Amino acid sequence: MKPLDQIFATARAKPRHILLPEGHDPRIQAAAVQATAQVLARITLLGDPADIAPALKALGAAEGAIQIIDPAHAPDLDLLASECLRLRATKGVSADQARILATDPLVQAALRVRLGLADGTVGGAVATTADTVRAALQFIGRAPGIATVSSFFLMLSCGDDTKLKGGMIFADCGLVVAPDAQELAAIACASAASARALLGDTPRVALLSFSTAGSAEHASLTRIREALALVQHAEPELEIDGEIQFDAALDDEIRLRKAPNSRLSGRPNVFVFPDLASGNIGYKIAQRLGGLVAIGPILQGLARPANDLSRGCSPEDVLAAIAVTAVQADEVDPSNSRTVNTAVMPKPIKPTSARITGFGSSNAGSAPR
Repeated sequence: MKPLDQIFATARAKPRHILLPEGHDPRIQAAAVQATAQVLARITLLGDPADIAPALKALGAAEGAIQIIDPAHAPDLDLLASECLRLRATKGVSADQARILATDPLVQAALRVRLGLADGTVGGAVATTADTVRAALQFIGRAPGIATVSSFFLMLSCGDDTKLKGGMIFADCGLVVAPDAQELAAIACASAASARALLGDTPRVALLSFSTAGSAEHASLTRIREALALVQHAEPELEIDGEIQFDAALDDEIRLRKAPNSRLSGRPNVFVFPDLASGNIGYKIAQRLGGLVAIGPILQGLARPANDLSRGCSPEDVLAAIAVTAVQADEVDPSNSRTVNTAVMPKPIKPTSARITGFGSSNAGSAPR
């Protein structure tokens, strides 16, 4: 089974409640309908039901399958505003300001995830990465014991090249600009955990550089070597090596020549770049010249899942992000499952002035935990 198919199958096995704060965007609407039809997740869109409901109907959405909440008139806005105030009062935010802030779709989505009213959120089709990540950091926060929130791209090959077959994780390609040794170690550990969850495989981690096994000396290499030592102390069973050049990491024969004592038993499935510049350039080269499919940036290290989209994303990109977020939610809370309305026959939908709707479903309102 291909990696993306495996992710979709895992999401279907225990569907989660995923919020899409940019419910007015046609790409988001199309992905919401597909995610519901494929039983990948229970979807809630944030936006005006009077505008969104007819669009979903035109896409063939089943009545009662997709919930829509107007963030400015949410029935639980008092609860959300109270939590917003609690989190931001020390930053000088007043009660009135907190209430206004809680109506922002990105903020409200993050607050709902924080409060357990949803399992994860996916935004950024319209909003900038800065706004999307800021909402997640401020209102969902870091997972316990996590000092560094980072990101990665899930890189998938659809071809027959044995060197690229399967899935790989490239990190950090979107968030941490110049990681120090501790941050680099945290990125490596988090990315290894993401590989276990999303690839269903034992992680093999390469700390990339322009040097392999001491073939060069530079201050930047000291940082990578320190990161390796930190990871080995924290997770002694993790298969990791560095510093190592990309060709030596990817090709067993080259690795044997350049690093005969490498700890890697085979091709890595996690590639950790030394900084954001190299990571961002690297994933785009792999995507544009290598023909790999890039899904992300996917955030890791948050208390609950929240993910970013490219503003150039397609409905298929959004659908993949929904599936990934659902799998991440299962890692955060593996004991909890969700019930999804699997109705598939479209029914007439009357535009409504109500500010929350499940297309007439009795499930309208906040999702139970």
